[in-house]
Formats: sequence, structure tokens, C-alpha cells
Amino acid sequence: MPCFEMVARVMVARIATAVALTGPWATLPAQGPLVAPPAAASPAAQNPSPMLETTRAHERLAPRALGGTARAFPGPADQPVALWVPDRVRSRDAFDVVMHFHGASWLPQQAVAALGSRTVAVVLNLGAGSGIYDRSFADPAVFDTLLATVRREVVAMTGRPSRIGRVTLVGFSAGHGAVRAILREPRHLARVDAVLLLDGMHTSYVPEGQVLAAGGMLDTMNLLSLTNFARAAARGEKRMLIAHSEIFPGTYASTTETADWTISALGLRRAPVLQWGPRGMQQLSEVRQGRFRVRGFAGTTAPDHIDQLHAMPELLKRLLSR
Repeated sequence: MPCFEMVARVMVARIATAVALTGPWATLPAQGPLVAPPAAASPAAQNPSPMLETTRAHERLAPRALGGTARAFPGPADQPVALWVPDRVRSRDAFDVVMHFHGASWLPQQAVAALGSRTVAVVLNLGAGSGIYDRSFADPAVFDTLLATVRREVVAMTGRPSRIGRVTLVGFSAGHGAVRAILREPRHLARVDAVLLLDGMHTSYVPEGQVLAAGGMLDTMNLLSLTNFARAAARGEKRMLIAHSEIFPGTYASTTETADWTISALGLRRAPVLQWGPRGMQQLSEVRQGRFRVRGFAGTTAPDHIDQLHAMPELLKRLLSR
């Protein structure tokens, strides 16, 4: 059976607006040459859940006209980068960036439009599994060049000099691999202002495939950069929101287990919560410390995973308005 990230990717693709663009990944001489990522390894398999449920609504957003200007340019791993610039940015000397990894571009664009601010949306889809996202941003120059190219494209679209203000990274499902890779570089951790993880913080078990209940442990290497950012958010220096379901992949660590590890590393504990969330989701737990938040939601099925992506407008606004 395909891994859960691959199943989720197929579901997302059904609602995606295709963006096709060929050509080399534009680099800036000052950044030096970019290193092509190694060949993608097969994502880890998952024990698919046999469960079906009909309690939660699983409401879905739909594409709609947003105004503004959209264009695409070639990006990491020779994949297109979707850029959306609202009209209000044309009159500003600075703009904020929300960079989203994994998922149909129209949905993060809606989420950014709902902010009603001077923020542009940048969306990248690099493939199945978090590994391709991690490898594509393993060289810090890739993120440097991406930000510089976003600025150059916005200046070309608005016809006026402008600079980048706040930077927010959003990782849905496999897309969290890019976020953790970017944050490994200390100057990038300092540069990024906020992080939103949507059911997307996974790692392997040690030994491979041996779950915690059977004596296994988490491979924490993939969690360190994200936890370092969470620690800064808990001190009030950054903003971070982790939202996750109860899905249990079985052959690699769940988002509940990885969130628990980060919570424990910060010396925090979950509080039980029973309340409705966006798209008919049911929230079960919460952690609050400084500007660090964890929101745990019910659900063990694929639709519960996709709920997290469609909740992005509300979750992103909550993250950035606090």
C-alpha cells in the first residue's frame, strides 16, 4: 500500500489547479550555484487505517476569485513556484511572505487573502514524502535564493522597490520536511518569524518500524530544528502553531507522538479541550506557552488529514494575529 503522505497527495491533487512551467531554477550570482537534490528515495510505507467515520463534517473549501496577480517561476528541484500578490502590495514599500509547502496553491492563497494584509503567498509542491522536501532545502543557499527571487518577482510585478518583512513557513503533511530543513540553518531560524505545521511533523522509529509500545524510540534528529523554533516561540520571540490529527501510521511516528516529544522537551503538558474547530473538526487538546500553541484534533482517517489543510485560513489567522 502507498504511504499515507502519498495517499494524501493524491487527494490534494484532485482539487489542485495545475501549474505548468519549464526551465532552469533561477539563481542569483551572489548566492552561488545550487546543488541538485539527490535522487528521491521511496517514502516509508504505512499501515493504512481500516476505519471509516461519518461523524465529522469534513467541510471543504472551493477555489474562488481573489483578485491580485498570480504568476509562476521555476524553483527548487525544477518545480514551479506559485506566487500570488494582492493588489494592496503595489502601494507598499515592504511585504510579508507566507511560504506554503505541499498542497493546491489556491487554498493557501485564500488563507493569505483572508489575512487582509500586505502578505504574498508562495506555494511549492515538490513530490511525495517529506524526504524530497528536506533534501531540496538541505543547502541553505536554496532558501536564500528562493526569498531573493520572490522579492525580485514582486518588484517586477508592482513596478516599485520593495523589501521582505515577516516570513511565515507553512508545512502540510510531507511539506514539513522543507520547514525542518530550512530551520536547521541558524540564520534562517533567526530570519523566519512564524511556523504553522498542519498534520505534518513525522520522524522514524528506532529501530526502524518498531513502535513506542513495543520498545521503540523516536528518531529525534528530524525534530530538533522544529523544537528549537518551538522553544523560541514559547519564550515569545517567534510564533508557532502545531495542529495534528490522531492518525497512527504504524511504520513511522505519528504527528501526535512527535508533538508530544516537542511538548515534553519544552517541559509543557497538554490540557484537555472539547470544542469545535474549523471545517467541522473536533479539538481534543491544547498547549499554550508564550506564542507557542499545539492543537490536537480527533480523527484517524484520510479525510481528517485533509481537514487540516482546509482549516488553514482559520489557523493561519490565529497564528499571525496573536
